[in-house]
Amino acid sequence: MRTHWSVDPSVSLRVTLRGIPRRDHNPAPTIPRRGAPPVKSKIRGVKHIVVVASGKGGVGKSTVAANLALAMLQTSPLGRPANVGLLDLDIFGPSVPKIMGLEQAGDPALSEENKLLPLRNHGVKTMSMGYLLPPDPTGETGVAWRGMMVMKAVQQLLFDVDWTTPTGEGSQDLDVLVIDMPPGTGDVQLSLGQLVSVDGAVIVSTPQDVALVDARKGVGMFHKIIGLLLNMSHYTCTSCSTPHELFGSSDHFVRAASDLKLSVLGKLPLVTSNTPEGEEVRQTMRKVGQGVWDWLDKRPVAMNVGVRG
Repeated sequence: MRTHWSVDPSVSLRVTLRGIPRRDHNPAPTIPRRGAPPVKSKIRGVKHIVVVASGKGGVGKSTVAANLALAMLQTSPLGRPANVGLLDLDIFGPSVPKIMGLEQAGDPALSEENKLLPLRNHGVKTMSMGYLLPPDPTGETGVAWRGMMVMKAVQQLLFDVDWTTPTGEGSQDLDVLVIDMPPGTGDVQLSLGQLVSVDGAVIVSTPQDVALVDARKGVGMFHKIIGLLLNMSHYTCTSCSTPHELFGSSDHFVRAASDLKLSVLGKLPLVTSNTPEGEEVRQTMRKVGQGVWDWLDKRPVAMNVGVRG
């Protein structure tokens, strides 16, 4: 039976999520009132958090987030396979279930501690609002909620999911959690920034001037930027094998990154399925994955913060 989420703003999402009662001794973190300093927490069972964000929609951010999770899985510097998770925080239009091939995977199971257990594919653990919404015959899973409902949903997706991997001697933490953010600078971004200690952010843009303007806004939302990634930088003609910059010169993007004193992590071409350029995308994303691992390894040790979950 599919788990339904109530949209009644007067009722706590944690209570209306059938079968998962809130444990009174471990309450969810709360958004601080105006003027109060934000109390940031780590997510239990998660070592590092990397967000993938964009200033506007339609730039391929969710696809980049999924590919980054896979790339970090493939480029693990840990001497063992990395434990990688992908959290879809695009509450209004979750797309990770489709991208990861988990649309028909069913509802997430519950742990003994009444936490949601991620669904897994291609070696990556995933969680998304799309797994929790009632089935829609049209295949669309968007929601229309007010800000408070969105913030409650964000809290639960952050702190009511068990990302650990059971082992013979206990459990193993997630090495990195990649968070796919919704586009723009709204309630979800504010909630994440207030609640969670984020290690770094990857900002995705396309070459158009308007996308670059919005990308600058996305940069302003996060203090620890790993770098910028240009998507749909060019298209290689299948007839003449000549690359064409359909959406404008990538030079604008490089200059914008220079102005912001940020690194360009990579440039991804516009590709269709089953084309040679698909391998170029995979190679570029592997380099991006290695770059993110290097960035996490070199950054200073974060201050001790509380652990929720």
